[in-house]
Amino acid sequence: MHRAVVELLEADGYDALQVREVARHARVSLTKIYKLYGTRDELICAALEVWMRENRYAGLSARAEGEESLYEGLMRVLRRIFEPWEQHPALLAAYFRARSAPGGDVLVRRGFEAVVPVAMAVLDGVDGDFVDDLDTIVSSLVYGLLGRFARGEIEVAQIVPALDRTVYWLTRGYLAERGR
Repeated sequence: MHRAVVELLEADGYDALQVREVARHARVSLTKIYKLYGTRDELICAALEVWMRENRYAGLSARAEGEESLYEGLMRVLRRIFEPWEQHPALLAAYFRARSAPGGDVLVRRGFEAVVPVAMAVLDGVDGDFVDDLDTIVSSLVYGLLGRFARGEIEVAQIVPALDRTVYWLTRGYLAERGR
């Protein structure tokens, strides 16, 4: 059933997804779907959560092969998060919509559960104030970029380069200040 939702989201988008079509595509009854998920939004969130676990967070690792700078480590994590979205932009648009829908906070929470431990391992030994600032700036930038993408203002391929430039300058400034 989750696969059917993902396929329909990719083909038709968030607004066009109908539970009746999911039932037909997945060959299950509407009753079964509504027994498992009270609303269309809950069904979409559940399908996206499964897809993200299998694709977006798969292979996310705190450890790099060899030495890497703070910038390289952070970008390794961010690239791993965004690579699947670049391959499936319709799902990214659906994710942005679903995270704002009732029950969508589960998507954000699951993301934090998967990403925070990995990012904190990369940030091991880094000043706590910088970590807090980095979190505020990068999470705000990501939210803004996702919103701009969902509204059609930017292409999905513009997200990682914007993050890359931001992380580069933030880490460079931090390391320069720390070196004084």
